[in-house]
Amino acid sequence: MDECPRCQGSLERLALGDVSTVACPHCAYADIPVEHESAPAESESWQDAFNRFYEA
Repeated sequence: MDECPRCQGSLERLALGDVSTVACPHCAYADIPVEHESAPAESESWQDAFNRFYEA
């Protein structure tokens, strides 16, 4: 069995249907690809916020 790249513990193989991955029960490492980029939030001016509030 493989070693965890984070804590060198034993990895467990997890599977659900046709998809499988490995995870470490000791440090919660999971070999799952994650995209960390997100779109920037649009800012709202105070005037726009007041207008939206009073229009409701």
